[in-house]
Amino acid sequence: MFFLQMFLLQMCRMCSLHAGLSVEAQPRSFRVLAVQLTVILLLLTEARPGQSQGPGPAQTVTALVGEDVVLPCHLEPAADAVSSTVEWGRLDLEPRFVHVWHEGQNLLVNQNPVYTGRTSVSPEKLRTGDLSLQLSAVTHSDNGRYRCLFPSQRKTTTVQLVVGSVSSPVITKISRNSRGAVELDCESKGWYPEPELLWLDSEGNLLSAGPMETLRGPDDLYTVSSRLTVEKRHGNSFTCRVQKTHINQTRLTHIQLSAELFADASCSSASVGLIVVSLLGLVCAAAFVVWKRRQNQNRETKLQHQSAKTEQLLAENKENREQVINALMEQENQLQNLNHQLKHEMTEMEKICGNIEEKVQSVGKETDSDRVKRYLELKGIMLETKHQLKLRKAKHQQLVYETETLVTKTQTVIQGIKVGKKETKNNKEETSEDVKETEEPC
Repeated sequence: MFFLQMFLLQMCRMCSLHAGLSVEAQPRSFRVLAVQLTVILLLLTEARPGQSQGPGPAQTVTALVGEDVVLPCHLEPAADAVSSTVEWGRLDLEPRFVHVWHEGQNLLVNQNPVYTGRTSVSPEKLRTGDLSLQLSAVTHSDNGRYRCLFPSQRKTTTVQLVVGSVSSPVITKISRNSRGAVELDCESKGWYPEPELLWLDSEGNLLSAGPMETLRGPDDLYTVSSRLTVEKRHGNSFTCRVQKTHINQTRLTHIQLSAELFADASCSSASVGLIVVSLLGLVCAAAFVVWKRRQNQNRETKLQHQSAKTEQLLAENKENREQVINALMEQENQLQNLNHQLKHEMTEMEKICGNIEEKVQSVGKETDSDRVKRYLELKGIMLETKHQLKLRKAKHQQLVYETETLVTKTQTVIQGIKVGKKETKNNKEETSEDVKETEEPC
């Protein structure tokens, strides 16, 4: 493997001689061959790390997004490296080459596209052994471990690049909690790496605050926030500080609270008490209104029931009155019939009595023989009259019975009317009382 490396190195030097000629005199095949052999030589050097000088501890370089940064690498003792090969790379990328300098010129054929146009080495500094890499407009994707390789001396240097982002914190909210204490909310967005947020009083002393909340966005940037509950003994001036010591970055913001704010906070307990008492009063008033409304609803329901009952009784009374009227009309007809019958009977009796009187008078004018004959006739007439009187008596008793029956029916109807009238009166009084209760003010 050693002889192969020496052979390839000799071929590279021959290609370099051709590179010193004019452009017209350089065959295209030699230029391509020179590039390919240089890349193979660097890969072979990487494949035999045991023969190179082991890298020391990584040096950390920090920068902010968008800044230009220098990744340091020096030869000790200092030596001219312009005509040598220098490789800057990241082993976690493919291809791994960040920048390659080979014998007086940049060799960027296999450079990782992420670094195109952003890397350079200084030929003047190379003459003094300064192999440092200039990297411009750094981004978060540039974070990582870089290796500076000098194959001719098998020397390796490692540099850790940390690209950070910062932003100033902002007091997003000033409020009071349920106990009336003043609360301050502070937030800072767009940090990398993850920072810490601290609260300080006017004398720079750390204050105990709520737990810091951290949110990592899809762009891998961090947003941190925290809430501080302040009291008058802390003073009126407060500082929200966000820092990341790893990149040596700190941002802070100040806020000055007015004394009236704390005065209002001191009165918050009394205010809370008054509010509680007011709420209790409102609750009691609401309960009384609900209770009174339910009472009114019950009264209205009862009133509606009484009204319905009254209407029912009135309807029944109306029906009873109609029945009474019909019964009285029927009784009137029956009494009229009885009256006609009695008048007829009286007329018949008067006729019979007149006939008997005439016959008695005629008997007084007749002779004895005729008297006997008339006596017998008169006796017959008396017997017939007696029979007629019995019949008239029976009819009279029947008429008396029917009259008593009509009187009983009439008394029953009148008693029903009196009961209905009394119930209607009582119901009317109950309805009037309910109406008076309903009309009373709440």
